[in-house]
Amino acid sequence: MRQKHLSCSVAALALAACLGLTATSTAQSPLPTTSAEDRALARSIFKELIEINTTDTPQGNVTNATTAMQKRFLDAGFSPDDVHLLGPDARKMNLVVRIKAAGTPTEKPVVFLCHIDVVQALRSDWHTDPFEFVEKDGYYYGRGTQDMKNSDAALVFTFLRLHREGYKPRRDLILALTADEEGGQFNGADWLVKQHRDLVDAAFVINPDSGGVELDHGRAVVADVEATEKVYSDYQITATNRGGHSSVPRPDNAIYELTTALNKLAVYPFPFEMNEVTRTYFKNLAGQETGQSAADMRAILGPTADLAAAARLSAEPSFNSNFRTTCVATRLAAGHANNALPQTAQANVNCRIFPGHSPEEIRQVLIGIFADDKLTVKYVSDAGVVADTAPERKAMVPPAPIKEVFEPLTRLTQALWPGTPVTPVMENGASDSIYFAQAGIPCYGYSAIALERDDDRAHGQDERLPVDSYWKSLDFFYSFTKDVGGE
Repeated sequence: MRQKHLSCSVAALALAACLGLTATSTAQSPLPTTSAEDRALARSIFKELIEINTTDTPQGNVTNATTAMQKRFLDAGFSPDDVHLLGPDARKMNLVVRIKAAGTPTEKPVVFLCHIDVVQALRSDWHTDPFEFVEKDGYYYGRGTQDMKNSDAALVFTFLRLHREGYKPRRDLILALTADEEGGQFNGADWLVKQHRDLVDAAFVINPDSGGVELDHGRAVVADVEATEKVYSDYQITATNRGGHSSVPRPDNAIYELTTALNKLAVYPFPFEMNEVTRTYFKNLAGQETGQSAADMRAILGPTADLAAAARLSAEPSFNSNFRTTCVATRLAAGHANNALPQTAQANVNCRIFPGHSPEEIRQVLIGIFADDKLTVKYVSDAGVVADTAPERKAMVPPAPIKEVFEPLTRLTQALWPGTPVTPVMENGASDSIYFAQAGIPCYGYSAIALERDDDRAHGQDERLPVDSYWKSLDFFYSFTKDVGGE
């Protein structure tokens, strides 16, 4: 949150040309409304997941969460043969649950891919305990409420509800709750694809770790479906020095050299870029915006982009990330004693690389930005292995739109948010979709979660989710899962 050749233009993800649909149609199909009793169950699942620490830390344990969900499925009557708890590490076990087709399946399965790990959160940084599920002022607070235990809980509930109702699809439906998407040595999606392909092989993957509805002061502006994503890369920047006594300072100071380099990065403008996905996104969005923003969006779409317009739009961080590679310092460590000159100063620089560029290419760009041969710039893998060079891997190619995905997705989105255009987007982060895409399985990112543009708190302080947004995601996934599963 990608295969070789697109049978239709990626712009067809707007669903007019390839699918014969009108993305802004206001025709609606009434959705079943989740009952009060079922909402209580769905809330309890969400609460349980939030209150299990699944960070990649000594305090975190993914297996505690997957085991808790395994128990819910087995208690509900799922066959143990359809509930698999497995993984390469005792604390990082993945859960794969299957609703089997009635009789012999007529089509390959559908996988719903949900990572269950979360980014570390410190109690001292938050106004509430990040690992306590708090409902306040129309929001649910807690680490993972946006990324992505909301969708984990919604799909656990959906699978439980379908089983209770005796639903028998024409194809198998698979829910994979996985470890270490946010970092760590035991990425569950990668491991399952490589070691247990039979459990997760599918016609396509729906990954709710991306996509969703953008709100502007409560107004649904656009529904994003992830079509491609940036490449995630970390780099270790190190300055070393012979050190010495702090009473005899010298100009050659490792901390100063490192901070000088980072200050250069802070003001470096990576080049403005667009691709077919981002061009389609801003074309569709321009029709929903007004005033200067709408004019600027149209101005960047011409044969020669108006860079002044791009600069104005870049003041919005999410737009800026759609226009270019971004690199930012995220961690610092330096020195060994208060009364000694630092012998080492080190920073982590995290980059989200625009499709078409590789981690090694960007490593070379960083070396050029710093222009200091006393610094080293090394690549850090997802497993934390530091290397002198980085991979040449580039972003995955967007898959062709599949009608059986986008027809119900568009129709149900219209039922929940009438008149909202459905458009392809480039995910500014990265997701586990890459592992399925590399295996030749198309992946589409959509969460059915509506958030205000300026309230994206994933990985940040006081992460929260509007309560109403969670209820709508339950209604969406129940109907969507039945649509793609068939009867």
